[in-house]
Amino acid sequence: MNSSNPTAPDAGSGDIFATTHWTVVLAAGQQHTPQSDHALEALCRTYWFPLYAYVRRRGHAKADAEDLVQAFFARFLAKNYLASLSEERGRFRAFLLAALKNFLINEWKHANRQKRGGGEIALSLDWETADTKFQVAAQNEPSPDQAFDREWALALLSKVIEKLQAECVAEGKAQLFEQLKVFLAAGKSETAQSEVATALGMEEGAVRVAVHRLRKRYRQLLRDEIANTLSDPAMVDEEMRALFGAFTL
Repeated sequence: MNSSNPTAPDAGSGDIFATTHWTVVLAAGQQHTPQSDHALEALCRTYWFPLYAYVRRRGHAKADAEDLVQAFFARFLAKNYLASLSEERGRFRAFLLAALKNFLINEWKHANRQKRGGGEIALSLDWETADTKFQVAAQNEPSPDQAFDREWALALLSKVIEKLQAECVAEGKAQLFEQLKVFLAAGKSETAQSEVATALGMEEGAVRVAVHRLRKRYRQLLRDEIANTLSDPAMVDEEMRALFGAFTL
């Protein structure tokens, strides 16, 4: 599988992103462009659920949390999403949470509840499964901020797995991916590779090589996805530590 450079445009997509998604948004400032709007919406679609988890952990009921998050995105995507909060602009994760907190404190309490889809920009979000996911996750999350970070990390990993699977399918390696994806998990026993080799009709040494390559590509895609949410690619290692520290709380 080919490696990806997070600082280079994606020639296959036809987009003209200069570097990462968040950098494109920041470069546009408060002037909407097709590129920055697309980049921002793509980030929001990937990372909306952590906001829902945060709002629920703040004590809001399911329906209220849905309305709050949808109303927030309607405002966030429509205008002035870079009007303030300069200290958090380096990380989209921190910026988005700060923007939500600002919305909850200074705007929502003065507004009437908005019905979803009320003429403003609205993301199509999977509300049907959101509360189920929240109830499962809430058992082990002691604070709204920790819930947000943990769900952000999970959304990040899910996005990376989707990309890795799509690459394998495109290369005609769908079956190989299905058999080997279990080895992406930390601490997975290497002895299981012999069983996979038998199932695939491959030499065990070939399976070890394939697992190594899959893990390497997984790590690169993970770094690329994190870089998409940062203004400076040099912050990737720090952001990884911060995100995955959420699993140790």
